[in-house]
Amino acid sequence: MARFPQSDEHGYPYTTEWYDSLKSSLGEAGCRQLGFYPIPQDFLLSVVIPIFNEQKTVENLISQVKAVPIRKELVLVDDGSTDGTRDILKRLEEQSQSEQDAYNEIRVIFHEVNQGKGAAVRTGFLEAQGDVMLIQDADLEYDPSEYPRLLQPIIEGRADVVYGSRFLGDQPHRVLYYWHYLGNRFLTTLSNCFTNLNLTDMETCYKLFKKDVIKEIAPGLCQNRFGIEPELTAKVARRRCRIFEMSISYDGRTYDQGKKIGWKDGVKALWCIVRYGLKD
Repeated sequence: MARFPQSDEHGYPYTTEWYDSLKSSLGEAGCRQLGFYPIPQDFLLSVVIPIFNEQKTVENLISQVKAVPIRKELVLVDDGSTDGTRDILKRLEEQSQSEQDAYNEIRVIFHEVNQGKGAAVRTGFLEAQGDVMLIQDADLEYDPSEYPRLLQPIIEGRADVVYGSRFLGDQPHRVLYYWHYLGNRFLTTLSNCFTNLNLTDMETCYKLFKKDVIKEIAPGLCQNRFGIEPELTAKVARRRCRIFEMSISYDGRTYDQGKKIGWKDGVKALWCIVRYGLKD
């Protein structure tokens, strides 16, 4: 039997009926302040999830993504995991096929050897078919329940690309490494100098793209590791995409918990900012 999201007294979340019911009691201004709006019935969100040795978190993360009341395809790209993650993904894909979940389709793609986050993201974008595509890490640092709020500027026709910023607004943000913070600010500022954008968090995981934007860019993506972040930023800036930035929460993890980015990735990011800031 096909599964559907749970309805409340207003109907199924983000449907036109649900929105109209809320608008009648809260008013249009109230709905806008709370992030309530209708999502077209035929809308499909592609969630591209690069995965490498995330046995401890990946199943929980996928459950959180599936719980978001939007029709989605989860494109899981395992980048050569060796810790048992691949077995979990195979099982979850089989379960998805038997459940016939009308709101969640799971597809798993395996890289035979580890190539890096950028390579996994590129593979996911090339395979995905949704109207909007976003990147989701598998480590529970970012909260999937924020998808609807991040999607709103795109669905309403105001944006082509949305970045979720860890440094905007008042969303919860775990306090961790000061030098990482300074490095992020430096890389974001340098990137802005080349792109003429005023981003606050170029290195964020949450980047959302309209299908036509990312399908043009994805075949030409070159960076296989974390250099994918400045490369994507430079390429959307060069195409004069309408870019919005919205606040997100962040529950960062420590190196003991499996954090993978290091100082060498920061050096490579410097090179990528200059390289792609000058030319595609």
